Amino acid sequence: MFFLKMISRSFSRQFKRRLLIAVTVCLSATVSVAMLGVVFDVGDKLNAELSTYGSNIVVQPKSDAVVSDLYNTGDSAGSASGSSSGSDGGSTSDGSAAADSADPTAFLKESDAQKIKTIFWAFNITNFAPELNIHADAGCVGSGAGSAGSAGTAGASGAAASAAKCKATNVPIVGTWFAKTLHMDSGESTVAGMNGMRSWWKINGTWPKDDSEQAMVGSALAAKLGVNVGDSVTLDKTIAVGADDNTNGGTGKTGKSSTERNRVKVKIVGIFDSGDSDNSAIYMPSIAVQTLANLPNSIDKIEVKALTTPDNDLARKASKNPNTLTQDEWETWYCTAYPSSIAYQIEEVLPGAVAKQVRQVAALQGDVLNKTQAVMVLMTVLSLVAAAIAVANLMAASIGERGSELALLKAIGATDGAVSRLMLAETAVISLVGAIAGALLGSGVAQIVGHVVFGSGITMRPMVFVLVFVLLAVTVLVASLSSIRAILGLRPAEVLHGR
Repeated sequence: MFFLKMISRSFSRQFKRRLLIAVTVCLSATVSVAMLGVVFDVGDKLNAELSTYGSNIVVQPKSDAVVSDLYNTGDSAGSASGSSSGSDGGSTSDGSAAADSADPTAFLKESDAQKIKTIFWAFNITNFAPELNIHADAGCVGSGAGSAGSAGTAGASGAAASAAKCKATNVPIVGTWFAKTLHMDSGESTVAGMNGMRSWWKINGTWPKDDSEQAMVGSALAAKLGVNVGDSVTLDKTIAVGADDNTNGGTGKTGKSSTERNRVKVKIVGIFDSGDSDNSAIYMPSIAVQTLANLPNSIDKIEVKALTTPDNDLARKASKNPNTLTQDEWETWYCTAYPSSIAYQIEEVLPGAVAKQVRQVAALQGDVLNKTQAVMVLMTVLSLVAAAIAVANLMAASIGERGSELALLKAIGATDGAVSRLMLAETAVISLVGAIAGALLGSGVAQIVGHVVFGSGITMRPMVFVLVFVLLAVTVLVASLSSIRAILGLRPAEVLHGR
């Protein structure tokens, strides 16, 4: 009872000094809780933020992937005909639709694309879009459609091109989905397409509707063609057909082949500015491009946007060769949303396909996360150091001002250890009050940081509060012991256990 009465009286006698200690601890707790709260939640936030800038996994036919890797024609996630345009936010596009003038020669089935949503990590796949990348002539007038004869592809193509005058030739055409509703076998439905994959595009007009003869044109190509929203554009493409069986790319029994000129007229409903070479491309529904190229149910690439866990040593080891993993490593990797494990599961449901992560995006996620966490942890450490110095100074000043009171206590029989423990108890109580107030303020600050920076709240984990209280307790204890030792000349053991 006497001990508690002494503590309460010390607060009233040195209220300002005690208040300064409480405020110091409160500010340190506020910074620590806010920063550590963000640190433990920043991984998911950064993944969600970076996922808005295009795909982080690209699926392509196995033969194209082999050619791409063999000749190093692009990023590891690229394809022979170009891949993942704008996957890094539109700043670069080493594999966009406009990057290569060659049409694809290997294909996947468009009808198989929705199988991506049947893998173990289906709910982590937030969007995907199949693509058929071809090239055609745009703004053509005059004749040119129909059979071009059997004199050979080059001659027929030249004859057709001369008959049909075009404003632009060899224009990149991307057939894709925009907001296609898919009904899964499980009874669930999902919406997939470019509307969610190219959120950074600046669009004048609207997105095309799936299964229609609508299109959207890049700003550079629109200027070249002299078209605006609401205008129509005629697209011509020369295709090879078999002389006898009339199948695309066939040669028939006689071994002869012919070409014909296909024509599709589309209405421009939007003009986009992507900030990269896609500005010279046309995006339109896949069914229209497949009709133009005579490639039914064919695609040459699937862009996938997935929420992933940043790569670590295990993920990098698995991405090189999953067969080198032990059983425990395999289970951990397969059941963690690494880009490589999601890509592996996509390959399991799409025969003849290779799924690869966009290395730049995966590396960016890991680097940004590590640097962000390092900065926040450093700020937390600095705030704790500042709190320790401030508490030590305030304790020293408080003990110095209470010289007569301490002398009186010793005169009536109190030992140095008892006096020291009294001062430690006083500091502990006022620090606890400051820490609780700081924890509440820190939670609020973390939410503000989350909404301002990421547009959503921060999930506060209990371990954040436990960690902060432990760190503050150690900090205040060390600062208090240092001050008491400096003033009274006691060792830490004498302070805690008495003489």
